[in-house]
Amino acid sequence: MTDSPSPPTTVGWREWAALPAFGIPRIKAKVDTGARTSCLHAFSYERLTERGAPWLRFNVHPMQEDTENVVVCLAPLTDERMVSDSGGHRELRPVITTRVVMGETAFDADFTLTNRDSMRFRMLLGRVAMASRFIVDPRLSFQLSSKS
Repeated sequence: MTDSPSPPTTVGWREWAALPAFGIPRIKAKVDTGARTSCLHAFSYERLTERGAPWLRFNVHPMQEDTENVVVCLAPLTDERMVSDSGGHRELRPVITTRVVMGETAFDADFTLTNRDSMRFRMLLGRVAMASRFIVDPRLSFQLSSKS
């Protein structure tokens, strides 16, 4: 597994990803060239202090249309950003950084957290995370895994 393949890997408009730090072996991600920052579905935030630094405990429903399966996650709070969603609504969101694995590529990415229960994808992979790693072919889906 590599941090940055050379040349970039071609991916489809949706792919499977893993978030190993949270014990999430697969989550369906929309590869979103319109989004600058990546986004992860999260709810029930709890701010904590760990060794003097801010942390966040939050819950994730990793599978679309499944609100029964809940994964409790813990990560350092790296930032808070004002984000405009696709409808133009602005929201201050917490930001975490975590490891992402897609196919043979592993990398760290920043994620804003927001409740995406009503959305089709629990995760959006934005341009910053894709840069120099992936080329998107919008005609394709699930190029990094045979699971769909």
